[in-house]
Amino acid sequence: MYPIIVLSVTGLLTLFLGLENPKSKWIAPGTLFFLLVALASNALDWNAPGQYFNAMIEVNNSIILIESLIILTTFFIVILSTGQFEDENAHPAEYYALMQFSVVGALIMASFSNLLMLFLGLEILSIALYVLTGSDKTNLRGNEASLKYFLMGSFATGILLFGIAMLYGSTGSFDIHAGSNLIQAHPTAKVLFFVGIVFTLIGLLFKISGAPFHFWTADVYQGAPTIFTAFMATVVKTAVVFSLYRLLATGFGFEFNLWSKVLFVVIALSLIIGNLTAVMQDNFKRLLAFSSISQAGFLLMGLVGINERTFVNLGYYSASYVLATIAGLGVLMIVSRQTIKDGRPNENVEVFNGLFKNKPGLAIVLFIAMLSLSGIPLTSGFWAKFFVFTDALRTGHLWVLVLAIMMSAVSLYYYFKPVVAAFKSGEEREIEVKPLHAGLLYVTAALIVILGVAPQIFRALFI
Repeated sequence: MYPIIVLSVTGLLTLFLGLENPKSKWIAPGTLFFLLVALASNALDWNAPGQYFNAMIEVNNSIILIESLIILTTFFIVILSTGQFEDENAHPAEYYALMQFSVVGALIMASFSNLLMLFLGLEILSIALYVLTGSDKTNLRGNEASLKYFLMGSFATGILLFGIAMLYGSTGSFDIHAGSNLIQAHPTAKVLFFVGIVFTLIGLLFKISGAPFHFWTADVYQGAPTIFTAFMATVVKTAVVFSLYRLLATGFGFEFNLWSKVLFVVIALSLIIGNLTAVMQDNFKRLLAFSSISQAGFLLMGLVGINERTFVNLGYYSASYVLATIAGLGVLMIVSRQTIKDGRPNENVEVFNGLFKNKPGLAIVLFIAMLSLSGIPLTSGFWAKFFVFTDALRTGHLWVLVLAIMMSAVSLYYYFKPVVAAFKSGEEREIEVKPLHAGLLYVTAALIVILGVAPQIFRALFI
């Protein structure tokens, strides 16, 4: 609860920091301080579960941990962003303020108990991202991506609102627990409720890049500035996954047979389309975009096998995915800015050629990140997939597990593309790395390995 208030206020303060000098040197450190304050304020609710705003927002220890993950993810991304907005057309104060507002939306989505708050959180999250995607006015691809994201996102929002309207029409309430009263209701009310569930799911699956609602993902990931691609790929996915969990486990649990069928279709399509299309990509950001579609499929496998450990398993998977994505895109940001192609940073896989010879530390970070995303043992990604596979197997749908394992094998091919490039011979070049950025990337790589060797360290937090 408190981080929502803190970041709403500090987002405005960040704008004032840039009022006199839009490129003030205090903007990035100020944002990092504000995020730390928000993280500290989150601890005030520890062991003090409760509801706020007429039970529209719920707080408990598990929600606090997920909100902390979202804030820490943003903290890491802001560290990586330092020195990224040196262009004369950049407005860093606005960017950092929008990131804080977007985090507010993500926190609301992780803690809502009312469908209106879900919609409000999603819109706060999304509108800021529409702007950030097109923040580089000199990049035509970025402008196109921003427009495409806005138009398709608006359409998805309309679908979500229609679903919420159907749910309200059938239950007479926006509370996510209201559907449990429909067990003895009139058949017409049940039909409206079923339609509402499906349309609400579609609106949220769009945001998580679940197929077939994924068409925006590759263009937006590629067109957005890399730092905002990292933000979009991590914070947004974490927020939406846990909003889906709250809806399905808390609100719609008694209709498992209905929504699980929808998720099984989305899981199968996401795994197949995401992995097979990623194989054909030469642009690293597009590769990770289709990878994120596949990762959405793996995350949804945890939801179809909901049990008492699902929340922990999804939290572990989200943390693992966040660390690997930040590490991979962080290395790309450093290397691509110093390799210009056609007037723009080179973001193709070839940009990593000879990276181990020139910067072995960065090559090892990239290697560990790709190992984790592909689910190789001794990395957190292995246990992340193992836990959701175990959850999905509880449903008795063995075919989903077989498909997931097959697609994981396919993913090895494209995840090792940048690794092969990094360790093969390449021209000598000087790659400048700021100590702060290098330190962060080494920390993410170390955490990936630590959580891979001792996953109980993270999971014990939820007990």
